[in-house]
Amino acid sequence: MTELDDVQVATYRHDGYLSPLPGIDADRAGELHERYRQFRRARPDVADTVFRSKPHLVFPWLHDLVCDPAITRPVTALLGPDVLAWGSSFFAKQAASSGYVSWHQDANYWGLEPYEVLTAWIAFTPSTAANGCMRVIPASHSGTALPHRDTFAADNLLSRGQEVAVEVDESEAVDIVLAPGEMSLHHVGIVHGSEPNASPVPRIGFAIRYISTRVRQRGARTTATLAAGADRHRHFDPEPRPAADYDAAGRAFRDAALARQRSVLLAGTDRTAPAYG
Repeated sequence: MTELDDVQVATYRHDGYLSPLPGIDADRAGELHERYRQFRRARPDVADTVFRSKPHLVFPWLHDLVCDPAITRPVTALLGPDVLAWGSSFFAKQAASSGYVSWHQDANYWGLEPYEVLTAWIAFTPSTAANGCMRVIPASHSGTALPHRDTFAADNLLSRGQEVAVEVDESEAVDIVLAPGEMSLHHVGIVHGSEPNASPVPRIGFAIRYISTRVRQRGARTTATLAAGADRHRHFDPEPRPAADYDAAGRAFRDAALARQRSVLLAGTDRTAPAYG
């Protein structure tokens, strides 16, 4: 189980990210990837939508991953002992696919304050420059929020196709290369994105959005999963662990939770689709 040392904590504070970090072992990553593939094969009609937004509310194996100390222990070293999972999402790029993520800052769209928020990105498959790994601009979290524009581009994996409306010096970008089971942590304010997957190898990653229990949601009261410690502030309504894969109760709770969250993520647009990012 990963314990962050003082140097790693200082590096995160300065650079806005840490990578690579041990997460889960490669065998477990393979098992989870196979569960992901099985559901995609069984329910191709809904799989992409379900895996895009809070899938931990309908799959016990993802809920358990969200709350696994192997993932939450380094998170608590940065956010404090009491941590909620505000969201989760697969970022999947199949082999030779055109999906990409534009340069953006998550903080501009999530409506969370203060910025005691980070993402744990766990690799289910190898994540490399060749298959479109995440890229970050180090220390870009420490300035003021950058202006963004919405594109709603078809191949953009983000909810609004949001992108920074200023030039990004890509010579400063760092590739977040991960082996299966490894993870990265990145601050809610860091500029990040990724290129399409031009390789024959899929790139499947699971992103978990962790927040300190001190954080509040602007504009709506939304839901979150207690992942570590205790929630003494109760700014979010609690989320239950699903009883079985994609059962009726889990689907109903997820649908209601996403309806609340959607009002924040798509604020200022005329879109109503349950996209996430």
